[in-house]
Amino acid sequence: MSSAFTRLRVRLALALGAAEIRLRLRLPRLMWALTRHPADHESPFAELLRIESDPAYRALFFAGLDAALEDRLATRTAVVEEIETAAARLKALIRPGDHERAA
Repeated sequence: MSSAFTRLRVRLALALGAAEIRLRLRLPRLMWALTRHPADHESPFAELLRIESDPAYRALFFAGLDAALEDRLATRTAVVEEIETAAARLKALIRPGDHERAA
């Protein structure tokens, strides 16, 4: 009984291995997405130490931060302008007295 169970386990393991190989060959992106990958990011503390200890990296970091903040402000300003333009168009469509005629 145990030898039959052992053979079954071996066959199952071989079948699963073959299925994995076929999936990796046919669907490489899916298999890559389902596979664990080690994190490549440094810890925030290590980044902070590098910012504090390396003046050139600090200047580069703050320049990138300033550029990102300016880009964010420009995007928000553009969105506010679009909203104000749309509000002005809606106000132009609604004339005083239109709601009285509909009643």
